[in-house]
Amino acid sequence: MKITRSIAPNLFTLVNLFMGFSSIIAISNGEILRGAILIIIGGLFDVIDGVTARLIKASSQLGIELDSLCDLITFGAAPSYMLYRTYFFQLNEIGILLASLPVLSGAIRLARFNTQVSNFEDKKFFRGLPIPASAFTIISYLAFIYNKQYLGVEIEQLLIYFITIISSSAMISDIKYENIPRYSLKYIKQFPVKFSIFNIAIILCIITSGIALFPFMLFYIIFGAVRHFIFWLLWKPEAADDVDESDLEEPGPFN
Repeated sequence: MKITRSIAPNLFTLVNLFMGFSSIIAISNGEILRGAILIIIGGLFDVIDGVTARLIKASSQLGIELDSLCDLITFGAAPSYMLYRTYFFQLNEIGILLASLPVLSGAIRLARFNTQVSNFEDKKFFRGLPIPASAFTIISYLAFIYNKQYLGVEIEQLLIYFITIISSSAMISDIKYENIPRYSLKYIKQFPVKFSIFNIAIILCIITSGIALFPFMLFYIIFGAVRHFIFWLLWKPEAADDVDESDLEEPGPFN
């Protein structure tokens, strides 16, 4: 019976993978915007599979492994290929190396997650930047900001290096990043500000046709890093060893 229940969330996970594969095809045809949208749709199904698994109590080790394999394609390989196709192809072998950083770091991030997860309960934080967050940062810049004349050419090119390195580094770091809000009365009562900010961000992204996504994702990455640094200054490195592991990581929907 458990195997039967797990079919639904696993199907959503496979749709996520299909979106990632379709994105790579679109990017190879020069359809960068279409590729970005497909990755975002993949992200929605990544959330849906986790929510479904919890609702029907069908979480399993198989689901975790399958989710990570699919995430590596959709949120690792596809954004890396987009980086190469839009800019890094000009740098030949060096460009290939730089473009591969997100998928390489994503592989480490997901492998570490799979070896550390011990249960299927919701957690408050992620250890390291979630791979979908890295992907959304990269694709939102390349699809909605880069080459749109919002910034100078030199700044736009420098930002490509910046987001590639910072998102890849954040994934394999020990920085604590907040989990996405839950749509439940209990969560809304506990974290009304966080819930409101998250939904305002979604609305602004829709209103601006995706342009607002990049600054929001960049803020998410930098805020987590700054908070980590401040805690390190106040409580020193040994405090990191005292972190409550029960608050870290979860098997989805956004690992």
